[in-house]
Amino acid sequence: TGPLKDMNFSIPEGGGVRILYQFTSEPPAVRFRLSGDTDGIIGIAPEKGILYLNGSLDWETKPVHRLQVESLDINGNVVKGPYAVTIYVEDINDNPPEFDQTVYSGVVRQNSRPGKTFMYVHATDRDNPATPHAQLSYSILHHFPNPYQEMLFQIDNATGGISPSKMGSYYLDPQKQDTFTLVVSVKDMAGMSANAFTSSADVVIFVMESLWKAPPTIHIRENSTEVHPVNITQVQSNERDVIYDIFEKEKLPRLPFSISQSGVVYVTEPLDREEKDTYTFFVVAKDKQGELVDKPLQIHVIVEDINDNPPVCQQALTVIEVQENEGGASNIGTLFATDMDKENTLNSRLRFKIKSQVPEVPTSNLFYIQQETGILQLTGHSLRKFYASNYSLKVLVTDGAFETICDVEVHVIDINDQIPIFEKSDYGSVTIAENVPVGTVILEIQANDRDEPATGSSFIIYQVKEGDPNNTFIIDTDADTNRGFVKINKALDFETTPVYNLVINATNPEPLVPGVQYNSSSLTLFKVFLTNVDEPPVFLKPVYKEEVSEDIPVNTLVMTVEAYDPEGDSVRKIYAQYLTCRKILFLQKSCLLVGSRAQKSRASLILQLIDVNDNLPYLVTDYPAFFCYPVRGGEKTLIQATDADEPWFFPKFTFSLADDMNTRNNWEISKVNATHAYLSPKHSNFEEKTYNVPIILNDNGKPPLENKVNLKVNICKCSSEKSCF
Repeated sequence: TGPLKDMNFSIPEGGGVRILYQFTSEPPAVRFRLSGDTDGIIGIAPEKGILYLNGSLDWETKPVHRLQVESLDINGNVVKGPYAVTIYVEDINDNPPEFDQTVYSGVVRQNSRPGKTFMYVHATDRDNPATPHAQLSYSILHHFPNPYQEMLFQIDNATGGISPSKMGSYYLDPQKQDTFTLVVSVKDMAGMSANAFTSSADVVIFVMESLWKAPPTIHIRENSTEVHPVNITQVQSNERDVIYDIFEKEKLPRLPFSISQSGVVYVTEPLDREEKDTYTFFVVAKDKQGELVDKPLQIHVIVEDINDNPPVCQQALTVIEVQENEGGASNIGTLFATDMDKENTLNSRLRFKIKSQVPEVPTSNLFYIQQETGILQLTGHSLRKFYASNYSLKVLVTDGAFETICDVEVHVIDINDQIPIFEKSDYGSVTIAENVPVGTVILEIQANDRDEPATGSSFIIYQVKEGDPNNTFIIDTDADTNRGFVKINKALDFETTPVYNLVINATNPEPLVPGVQYNSSSLTLFKVFLTNVDEPPVFLKPVYKEEVSEDIPVNTLVMTVEAYDPEGDSVRKIYAQYLTCRKILFLQKSCLLVGSRAQKSRASLILQLIDVNDNLPYLVTDYPAFFCYPVRGGEKTLIQATDADEPWFFPKFTFSLADDMNTRNNWEISKVNATHAYLSPKHSNFEEKTYNVPIILNDNGKPPLENKVNLKVNICKCSSEKSCF
C-alpha cells in the first residue's frame, strides 16, 4: 500500500489473477479511477484502491502496459492525478523455437573446402530476444547415411550455416554417395539448459561433382600464327567471387600463360617446341582475403611439333678414307645429319641423295648413299689413285619440307701391301742398373714402310713379342719418323730377372692386303743385362701393431719383427728412437745391413696399451662438506668419486657407508648418477664440530677395486650466505 504516485511494476507473464498494489486515499478523495492499456486484464477496486490482475499477462501479446490512476471526490472530481502506472511484462521461456521450413535442401560440391558454408537453416523463437529464452543454438542430431566415424558435415551453432567438415571435404564423392539427410536440431536457452525447448528439421544435401578440376593435357602447335592471347582452357571454382591466379612450377625467364578472372587460361605468345617442348604450371583460386579456396590445379601443356627446322650437317666437311682395293658395295662411311624437329616423327625424318661427284672419273656414279641411313657405299668399282686421290660429293639431305647440301670428301689411300722392315735384325745388348727409373729410354730402333706416308698403311706399331711376359718394357713410336723408343715400363729387379732376351716386331694398324704377310724382316732382337745394386733391407711389414696390457711383466716377448736383404746379406736389428703419445707407444724400428756398406730401413711399431683397473677410487674434494648448525633436517651435500684408470665406456661408482652402527645411525647416502651421490644427516642432534664419515667407494671395474675413505664433514654456524663463519 501507499499514497497515489507514479509507479512501475515488473510482472512475470502467465501468473494468473493477483493483487499488485493498494493506493491509499487522502480526503476529500473517496475513490479511484484507472485508464489506459488495461486490455481487460488490469483493474482497480474504486473504493479500496486495489490494483489487480484478473488474468495472465502475455509478453508476446504486449510487453508493456501504460496506465493512469486518479483519485476522485464524492462528486467525481479529480483530487489527484492522473499518475502514470507502467507495468512491464517479464518474459518467461514459454515458446519453443520453430524452423521456417520443415525440410531444407542444398547442394555441395565435391572437394569444397572445410568450413565453407553452402546453405543455412533458420529458426525463430517468439520469446524476448533480449533474454536467453530466444537465444538459439543449432546442432546436427543425425547423419544418414554415416559411413565414417566422423560426420561429413558441420553446422555453425549460432548462424545455422552448414559446411563440409575436414572429413567431408576429403571423402564427399557423388560417385560413392550423392545424397545425404541431416536431422538438424535447434534449442533455445542457447542450448545451455536441460529445460530448453527443442525443434528439429530434415536437411537433404545433394553432392555434385566438383567444378574445380584440372583439364586434360593441353596440346598447342608451335609457332602458331593466331592472334594472341589464345584461349586454351577454362577452370571454375566451386565458390563464387574468387580471384584466379597462375604460379609456375619451373623457374622460367617468362611464363607465356595468363588467366582471366572468369577462369579462362590463355597462351600469350607463339611457342617454340625446339626452345621448350612442355610446360607445367599451377592455377589457384583465392578469396578476397588471399586465402586459397581450393587445392592448386596442375596444368600440363605439350607443344606440338611442326616441320620448321631444316636438316643440319653434323660436320661442315665429312672426310672418308677408302683403300684403293676396297671391294664393290663396301660400306665406306656414314654421312651424319640432324633435324631439331621432334625425334621419331616425319618432321625429323631425313633422306639422303648424291647430287654431284667431282671428278667424274673413271665414271660419274662411283658412289651410292642409302636413302634412309646416309651410309655411303661403292657402286661396284674399286677406286684407283691413278685416276684421282680425292673425290668431292654434294649430298642432298631433305626432311620433306627443307633441303640442305652436305659436303663429303673421299680420300683414296694406298693399300697396305708393304710390310715394315727393320734397319737392323739385331740391336745387340745394353747393360743397365736395376734401379734405373721407370720411363727411361734405353734404346732407339727404326723400321721403314714404303706405303703411302701418314696413313694407317705406313704407320708402325712396335711391340715386344717375346721375352717380356710382365710388360716390363714399352715402345713408343714417333708419328713423323716411325722411330721407336724402348722405355722401362715397370721397376727392374736383378734378383728376379737379371737378363731379358727381347724379340720386337713391327706392324701397321691397317690390315695387310690378301697375299701379303709379316715375316722375319719385321722382327729384330735385343738383349738387356741388369747389374745388381746394393739395396736396403726390407721389413716384412711396413707397420707392426700389437695390444699389450699396461701391467705386462718386464722382458715379456711382445712380438717378432723380421726383415730380410734382397741380396741375401745378414740383417741385424736395432732400436733407433721412440715416441709416446697418450696410451699408444710409437717405435721407429731400424734395420742395419752388415757388409761393406751399411743400408738402413725403417718400420713403425705401434703398441696399444690396454688399461688395467689398478687405481683405487677416491673422493673429489674441490670444496669442503659442511652443514649449518643447528641441523634442521632435509639438508644434503653433493659428493663425487673418480679414479685414475681409463673409463671403458663411462665411469660407474657405488657409494655406501661403512658398516658400523654409529655411522649408519647418523648419516645416509643416496645415489645421484654414476659419479655423484648425496650425503645427508639422519637427524638434527648434531654438535657444532667436525665429523669423520667413513665411506666405501667401489669402481665396479674388472676386477673391482674398493676404497674406504674418511670424509670430513663440518657442522658449523653459518653466515647469512649459508657458509661457515
